Amino acid sequence: MYEIDGSMKDKFPSKTTTNELEDEIEYCQTLIDIIENEGTIFNYPKVKETVNDDIEHMQVSKDKDAKVGHKTADSSFFGYKTHIAMSEERIITAATVTTGEKTMEKNYKHLLKKAWRPE
Repeated sequence: MYEIDGSMKDKFPSKTTTNELEDEIEYCQTLIDIIENEGTIFNYPKVKETVNDDIEHMQVSKDKDAKVGHKTADSSFFGYKTHIAMSEERIITAATVTTGEKTMEKNYKHLLKKAWRPE
């Protein structure tokens, strides 16, 4: 989007840092409102598709355990993560599922322990 109009960065709100679904929804809704009001940006098919995807994902889940996680600094999701350990032959030797906000750094020791000493 910034390639289309670099000034959009100044119009967007600051990203949420709380990992709370309600804050993420409010942030996304604010972004969507700004993008929809910017006619030139919203008319690009990829932007329109992304906004429509975000609206779909903003449906509140009834799952109280799921959390907001980030795939990248600019991309978030609501749900869970699957962390896996693999051998050099790409055989899965251990796996664990966490809520979305957990990072691999917090789970790698547990995963390695599982991979070397399966339960």
